[in-house]
Amino acid sequence: MDHIPAVASVMTPFPYSIDVADSLRRARGLMIEHEIRHLPVLHGQTLVGVLSDRDIKRALDPEMGLPPRDELLVRDAYVSEPYAVEASTALDVVLEYMAAHQVGSAIVTKHGRLAGIFTATDACRIYCEHLRRLFPLRSGEEVA
Repeated sequence: MDHIPAVASVMTPFPYSIDVADSLRRARGLMIEHEIRHLPVLHGQTLVGVLSDRDIKRALDPEMGLPPRDELLVRDAYVSEPYAVEASTALDVVLEYMAAHQVGSAIVTKHGRLAGIFTATDACRIYCEHLRRLFPLRSGEEVA
């Protein structure tokens, strides 16, 4: 590879998403069922935020003074104005921003529509693949 790839080449395409009016219980269920930690939040077809497992845990903290857990909605916990990038954005730009701002995910859009998500977990996976290409196993070695 002779250039830095676009985030679209390493994102998780067509991510699960949740509507701002859905319950936190449903959001948490989706996260558990699909073993994910971030959900793009939509209002209809418009991206309005992102919800992380940490946001849910924080909302369930009794000291926050929010409604009882069964009444909580995504709108009570999500982060508006998520870090969103166009699918053509260079991966190094996305990684630099995520590291500098301690952001756990980038919502990837194409022409203003949700196209994917790129998370810190994706970054670790990509880096692992890169290292294994740079330093291939010698015969007889095993991956730990």
